[in-house]
Amino acid sequence: MPKKEVKKQRDDRALQSKDAQLEQYTQDATDEFLTSNQGVRINDNQNSLKAGSRGPSLLEDHFLREKLTHFDHERIPERVVHARGSAAHGTFIANGAASRYCKAAFLRKGVATPVFTRFSTVAGSRGSTDLARDVRGFATKFYTQEGVFDLVGNNMPVFFIQDAIKFPDFVHAVKPEPHNEIPQAQSAHDTFWDFVSINTEATHMVLWLMSDRAIPRSYRMMEGFGVHTFKMIDEDNNVCFVKFHWKPKLGVNSVLWDEALKISGKDPDFHRRDLWDAIESGAFPQYDLGVQVIPESDEFKFDFDLLDPTKLVPEELVPVEIVGTMTLNRNPDNFFAETEQVAFCISHIVPGLDFTNDPLLQGRLFSYLDTQLKRLGGPNFHELPINKSLAPVVNNQRDGHMRQTINRGRTSYEPNRLGGGCPFQAGGDMAGFKTAVEKMQGIKVRDRNLSFVDHFTQARVFYLSQTVTEKTHIVEAFQFELLHCTDNSVKERVISVLQQVDVDLATKVASGLGIATPVQVPSPLNLQIPADAPEGEYQPKSAAGLKVAQSKSLSILENPVPSIETLKVAFLLADGFDEKLVTKAVEQLKADGAVPCIVAPLGGTVAGDKGGSLKVDFALPATGSVLFDALYVGSAGKSVTALTADAKAKLFIAETYKHCKPIAIIDGSQSLLFQSLPGVALDSEGDLSAEGIAVITKAAELKDFEAMLEKKRFHNRTDADKVVV
Repeated sequence: MPKKEVKKQRDDRALQSKDAQLEQYTQDATDEFLTSNQGVRINDNQNSLKAGSRGPSLLEDHFLREKLTHFDHERIPERVVHARGSAAHGTFIANGAASRYCKAAFLRKGVATPVFTRFSTVAGSRGSTDLARDVRGFATKFYTQEGVFDLVGNNMPVFFIQDAIKFPDFVHAVKPEPHNEIPQAQSAHDTFWDFVSINTEATHMVLWLMSDRAIPRSYRMMEGFGVHTFKMIDEDNNVCFVKFHWKPKLGVNSVLWDEALKISGKDPDFHRRDLWDAIESGAFPQYDLGVQVIPESDEFKFDFDLLDPTKLVPEELVPVEIVGTMTLNRNPDNFFAETEQVAFCISHIVPGLDFTNDPLLQGRLFSYLDTQLKRLGGPNFHELPINKSLAPVVNNQRDGHMRQTINRGRTSYEPNRLGGGCPFQAGGDMAGFKTAVEKMQGIKVRDRNLSFVDHFTQARVFYLSQTVTEKTHIVEAFQFELLHCTDNSVKERVISVLQQVDVDLATKVASGLGIATPVQVPSPLNLQIPADAPEGEYQPKSAAGLKVAQSKSLSILENPVPSIETLKVAFLLADGFDEKLVTKAVEQLKADGAVPCIVAPLGGTVAGDKGGSLKVDFALPATGSVLFDALYVGSAGKSVTALTADAKAKLFIAETYKHCKPIAIIDGSQSLLFQSLPGVALDSEGDLSAEGIAVITKAAELKDFEAMLEKKRFHNRTDADKVVV
């Protein structure tokens, strides 16, 4: 058989599904005897070996020593950033649209590639809350037939810094302050704002951080971005630039800041639980992978630098083209072995992809690999099941901590004759990875190109692209964060920076801080392109026609996805609830993809007015409205009286209203609504005139409530702020 055909068959055998590969390492203890790590059965795991039942424990107890030694070494260093995370297995299926730009096999039409995706927060430790105001990591490991490709990004398309040499400074600034280890998982403190007010390259990212993007409703409802500009290479070795995007099928949705604070107390695992429960229930999260493709000839066409990671490419200038869909369909079997030990490295790419000279990207190429050596104990982290390539791994790397591969043969070098020249370099029609050809020249210098010095234009575009509601949230976020700072000079510097983004924004933020504007505080890194600077590669004349003042794609509220799938609807009930309407509503919502949940004053069951009952999913003392997307008050008759007397029930209703969520209430129960919302005005007929409230008199009217669910929020409730909770 020809060597080429032999190799193809070997590769086909190796390219089993990732699930099958992981199954080799999976253990199920059902109906098994307890053993030591050496396979010796243990007949007593309750008592250590002693000299007499009350005597000293004996050093010879090898089972005790093995068990304690393993326990003492169970913990590995947590990630410095992105320590708090959750993950899932899935499959990416390409639609073939990218093949004309990229020769990577996993992008060919119909190719299904196993993936493992991890979502995370950046600043907090492993034990911090999911609902911190923070950037979210969005990292996907593709187990392609040509090797592992890691797309390591965030839920925001830009970053705080332009050069990797500043990354340790940024992380030190946002982490808990070193003298007292306070605060955890928060940027609301002096050192962070001191750093970003001096390093004004962070201004654009700070606007994203203060927006609702920083408090997503779910990992299933947030975008992902590759952040950097990469290269794609086609079959003819033509090169183009590319930006990667993940677009969630459910759309982008966020919680309100007041909700985030309360969720952190009621369920700090909110995002982790949400992802797990969705997959277990069969509501598999899906994301379209999109690309913005820029021809190599257009590299200098824009009024910003494609290599600047603090800049994005507006979709009005370069639309996002969908090239495939990822479905997450299986939860990990073991959190530590998979989610905690997965090692993402931005340097893991496959033929058809390559890097650019983005100075932040270049530093990450070193840092990510270096991090895995520390966290996972040595250079063999790629042999852990979750990191193991599906493509054959054949090279002369040997030994090291925890080596698992048993290499046969006497040669561990290349080239060689004793081993028949194997393993040999790929070549000809078996060509492997090739770096894109690029002409490079320049003097050795520590410098930053002038194309990187505009720190405010895109920050202004982002702010102006938000709706009135979103702008209000940004102002309130700045005020919350800066009111936690104790140094007035830090606050003043931030206001001086915001003045260069938008005067109205700066004035509103300053008003909440008690600072008069304008504020003039010089900043050594507050640079702009000099008026007399020569035109060059960084700012060609053609850029004037490629500027955008606003970009609709940057707003969450301007891009709604009308769907009720997986939305959690709380049915607030007490004994005597309207059994007919509630039962039909529960059935219909479930059939339409929502998740109805029965909430009652006590656990167990709640009785209906027709003699039936429903199992209680959540009892009021152990839950809260912030854990749900909408409310259906199904009480009638005596159940209204019971809920009216329950302070927790009225708080549940008031919070739902305050947070602008849809509310359905059975006709005849309005008094419960009114008593829960003191101070909220009624219309001339004695009814609430607020948007997003459906009064149900018959089952058919549930459609009105479902239409409200599709909108998610009703931010035009002008009296929502009057509700005190």
